[in-house]
Amino acid sequence: MAKIRAAVIFGGMSSEYEVSLQSAYSVIKNIDKRKYEVVCIGITKKGRWLYFPGDIEMISSDEWFTHPDCVSVMISPDRSHRGIYKIMPDSSAVLQKIDVVFPVLHGKYGEDGTIQGLLELSGIPFVGCDTLSSAVCLDKAMTHSVLDSLNIKNAAWLAFDLSYLKEQEKITERVENKFKYPVFVKPAKAGSSVGVSKAHNREELIEAVKTAFSHDDKVVVEETLVGKEVECAVMGNEHPIASIVGEILPKAEFYDYEAKYLNGTTDLLIPASITKEQMEKVQRTAVQAYKGLGCSGLTRMDFFVLEDGSVYLNEPNTLPGFTSISMYPKLFMYDGMTYSDIIDNLLELAIERADVYNG
Repeated sequence: MAKIRAAVIFGGMSSEYEVSLQSAYSVIKNIDKRKYEVVCIGITKKGRWLYFPGDIEMISSDEWFTHPDCVSVMISPDRSHRGIYKIMPDSSAVLQKIDVVFPVLHGKYGEDGTIQGLLELSGIPFVGCDTLSSAVCLDKAMTHSVLDSLNIKNAAWLAFDLSYLKEQEKITERVENKFKYPVFVKPAKAGSSVGVSKAHNREELIEAVKTAFSHDDKVVVEETLVGKEVECAVMGNEHPIASIVGEILPKAEFYDYEAKYLNGTTDLLIPASITKEQMEKVQRTAVQAYKGLGCSGLTRMDFFVLEDGSVYLNEPNTLPGFTSISMYPKLFMYDGMTYSDIIDNLLELAIERADVYNG
């Protein structure tokens, strides 16, 4: 029986490039090589796409793009091709068929619907949410709007665009009239807490907005919710399943990018230290939001459980980290799946969805 040819795409132009490398390294290392033939495609920070044929240790160390046998590569949008074109040194193009793609990309150009749209055009099955749900889930203002329409509890919020630069005083007053300090200030379209700040006064608010605008052209301000930070992994297409709920125990003031990926200042508690009723509420809400946001394949849903027991959805992550310390695989591994099982299930779900969509 022929192996399934799976392309793993990693890197990218987002601020989460380094995390993507570690996630992809873990995926490639643990994918079932008896079932899958892996094709590695890396995207440099400047947006160059390269076919990478080397040792995956070079991915982990961020030396992959220096391999002498790397060649330019592109996904063909022509559905009759269903594959990639490798551009050889003599400028000839070689077509290689691809059965399924795992875009192990985080943040901008990875979770925002852009690569999903390209893959939908190409007709190649891919892991994760489709174009629309990816775009909606990465945009925090859009996510809030959908959650509000679904009557799913989430933080009170306010969004504004670059008009802020001309109306700083007016918008600052709107924020202060709506919220009490401290508030969270976030780029609308960035993942893994990149560019997120906690502002305790007007001076910090202005600086936080400046930081957020350095990552995106839209900013979201949210009320501060005080409670346990918990996460639930969801997997599936028409009939998604929710994992056990895990808890984040950050040692920093909040669970920012450094705490998640760089300095190891966060502990993960599985299962979370919440009641059975709260656990079930988180799981039900995770599945409800997953369906309401149009998610498929996988998404990690992040929540706050407040002291009064109420459950608030913080944000969805449609392509959560797959590093050795990432919560998404850990949650399903606690439920009994192996790391390889999780990867295999996600690839199978991608193929299943494409079969249904293409009739």
